[in-house]
Amino acid sequence: MAREKRSIEEKSIWPDARQMLAKAERDGVETAWDRLEQQTPHCKFCELGTTCRNCVMGPCRISDKMKRGVCGADADVIVARNFGRFIAGGAAGHSDHGRDLVEVLEAIVEGATTDYQIRDEAKLIRIAGEVGVKTEGRAVMEIARDLLEVLYGDFGSRKKEVSFVCRVPAKRRAIWKQLGMTPRGVDREIAEMMHRTHMGCDNDAPNTLIHAARTALADGWAGSMIGTELSDVIFGTPTPKMAKVNLGVIRKDQVNILVHGHNPVVSEMIVAAAQDPALLARAKAAGATGINIAGLCCTGNEILARRGIPMAGNHLMTELAVVTGAVEAIVVDYQCIMPSLIPAAACYHTKFITTADKAKFTGAIHFSVHPETALAQAKEIVSIAVDGFSKRDPNRVEIPGEPVDIMTGFSNEAILAALGGSLAPLLDAVKAGKVRGFVGIVGCNNPKFQQDSCNVGLAKALIERDIMVLVTGCVTTAAGKAGLLMPEAISMAGPGLKAVCGSLGIPPVLHMGSCVDNSRIIQLCALIANELGVDISDLPVCASSPEWYSEKAAAIGLYAVACGIYTHLGLPPNILGSKVVTDLALNGLEGLVGASFVVEPDPLKAAELLDQRITGKRKALGLEGD
Repeated sequence: MAREKRSIEEKSIWPDARQMLAKAERDGVETAWDRLEQQTPHCKFCELGTTCRNCVMGPCRISDKMKRGVCGADADVIVARNFGRFIAGGAAGHSDHGRDLVEVLEAIVEGATTDYQIRDEAKLIRIAGEVGVKTEGRAVMEIARDLLEVLYGDFGSRKKEVSFVCRVPAKRRAIWKQLGMTPRGVDREIAEMMHRTHMGCDNDAPNTLIHAARTALADGWAGSMIGTELSDVIFGTPTPKMAKVNLGVIRKDQVNILVHGHNPVVSEMIVAAAQDPALLARAKAAGATGINIAGLCCTGNEILARRGIPMAGNHLMTELAVVTGAVEAIVVDYQCIMPSLIPAAACYHTKFITTADKAKFTGAIHFSVHPETALAQAKEIVSIAVDGFSKRDPNRVEIPGEPVDIMTGFSNEAILAALGGSLAPLLDAVKAGKVRGFVGIVGCNNPKFQQDSCNVGLAKALIERDIMVLVTGCVTTAAGKAGLLMPEAISMAGPGLKAVCGSLGIPPVLHMGSCVDNSRIIQLCALIANELGVDISDLPVCASSPEWYSEKAAAIGLYAVACGIYTHLGLPPNILGSKVVTDLALNGLEGLVGASFVVEPDPLKAAELLDQRITGKRKALGLEGD
């Protein structure tokens, strides 16, 4: 029986989304919500994780009647195999993003490109010194060349640990060493996970899951962290600035180009190309007042945090942005890009343009963008959008609402600068109970939930409890549209958080970047733990992904838990078919790594669980206020 059709109001909490959902119905554009209804009910074996397609003796399904697959694997082994591969997929996504940034830095060092440059030399020198590169008395390019070799090595197989493990508190490193969980190399851990889960290899579910954690940690402390740090080096480290969010940022009087995906390498060039005088003149000759760039998902987060470029929407807003009828081009790189955008764009005059050879879409216009030619190709792409302005049908244009103001750009460097260069003022506020703790709310939208109801509901409930919230990725748009990313949001916070944020002139919810920038959050946790001389698991910090959907989100959640951070999910991964795996995730990891997962779809109940955890950690540290 198909899922019961939901009303537009049940699909999203946002007026701009609801208006575009109604227009999509009128225009005959299918959305993710429509396809969810078509796909429901889902296969129960797949939901439980008890299907195996790892060889052609099967596929096999495990149930009370069929307890073992053809090879003899039971539910515990099969669920662990499937989850391990799921984690490997997520770790590969963010880590390959990091590798792309290493390759751009290499092109800069080798003189193969002038389109990109090192914008934050001080950060490059600082991180090079952290990972053992000699910096004193050396030219920046010499340092960068040696840093390249170190970071390329983090993707290989010859190290005992990835470079940024040097940032991890000693107590946490000891736990990883004891468990055999220390990440050695991104590609090594992913390849080993694929090997372990081949038929006839690792058939002990807990052992498989230990390596899944190691694979996730290779993402968090290498792949993702490299992506974040080198993006800062090449494009600039984010600092606080004002911007705007929601579909209202799309301009009726301008050429609109939406950048979508996860990597800033292309989107930064699109932003630069849109400022080209010749292209601006052509746009005006076509009747437009200018060229407007807006972001979607994490590529949007990247240029939002660094450039203040407005955000049009998050994951479930991508189709609806096209439905406005005012978008000349969507330019994508990779990850979280729905193939449905191709037929949606075809319903209007919108051009769908891909830029990564690893992420081609049938029916798209493709540019194979490389560092050597990136700006010239970006100008070609912007030119296509400018030419499309005259093809827009004004009768089909409908742009909902007015943009909402937000404050963005809270990198760790920006946070430290706001505190006068030291964590001491923040830690004093924590010790006094004015800031009772921190929760990172990260990740996605999932059409199984009313869009952003859990993301926003949880954030509001936490700041009311004097718990500061850090957001990345698609939660950014949700928090921004809810008014939580402005200093005035302290009116919704508890008295302690209100006082601290009011004195600093910052929101109670801080935007720290894209999903890859969750590495900023674990690094911040490490900085605080090192300052206090404790382990990360001792801190009053938690993580949450209320509306997650992707392999990458699962990898992020697992590396958070493996770092000692209690992590909430709004719905479970596909592991419930194994009591061993489920018990380990919800209970057993606590004894191993000092943290575990908790699953709760209700944001208010989730807030209470996170609050209880933070209260317990504060009491264990002997802090005031609880």
